[in-house]
Amino acid sequence: MTTGPRRIVCLTEETTETLYMLGEQDRIVGISGFTVRPPQARKEKPKVSAFISAKTDKILELKPDLVLGFSNLQADIAADLIRAGVQVHVFNQRTVAGIFDMIHMLGAMIGETAKAAALAERLRADLTTIEQSMHSAKKPRVYFEEWDEPMISGIGWVSELIRIAGGEDCFPELGKESSAKRRAPDIIVGSWCGKKFQPDKVCARAGWDGIPAVRDGHVYEIKSCDILQPGPAALTDGVRQLQAIMQKWTETRA
Repeated sequence: MTTGPRRIVCLTEETTETLYMLGEQDRIVGISGFTVRPPQARKEKPKVSAFISAKTDKILELKPDLVLGFSNLQADIAADLIRAGVQVHVFNQRTVAGIFDMIHMLGAMIGETAKAAALAERLRADLTTIEQSMHSAKKPRVYFEEWDEPMISGIGWVSELIRIAGGEDCFPELGKESSAKRRAPDIIVGSWCGKKFQPDKVCARAGWDGIPAVRDGHVYEIKSCDILQPGPAALTDGVRQLQAIMQKWTETRA
């Protein structure tokens, strides 16, 4: 017998993907138009929102028991829905621990705590395996760029995943920085949210030709859907791509 909310609208990809991984996708009646994970969600579920805007009327037509959002950027959407009498929960996870908390909380909200615990345990075990496998390797300095104008770095969960994958984040303490030159990264990873990363543009920045990552050809892209969503994607494909990049750098130094 199904317990908890039976009709859920997910305004962000990470809750959609989590529900699919829990085998509870039948509860989802609407998703974000930016959702690409899992691929079948785009085929199966109606798209009712962007990230900072939503089709409120369309959401109300779906008669959701619960709408799930993320961060203060969706506060206005949440307020409109709450005024319309809809139950809304907005997550705000910013760290790896926060992602696991989201998984556990979502599981509890739908009455599937055991499924959520099993998923979290599996994801934790994978992260532990990755971290242990990279423990003895030399740690490259990594500059991760989320946006180019202005340059934005220092995302909480990404910084943690860089460490787990065997690297050292150049800017763990920062959210914005005008130049990476002072930190001399060995690796540059770009994941520009909403547009394709352009390595040539990065390498052409004034004075960046002397940065080890640029000089030695270690400038890479990880698609934003794989790492900038604070959910299962970052803990699976995102961290594995980071690990592969670290391993490639290590092999060139052998």
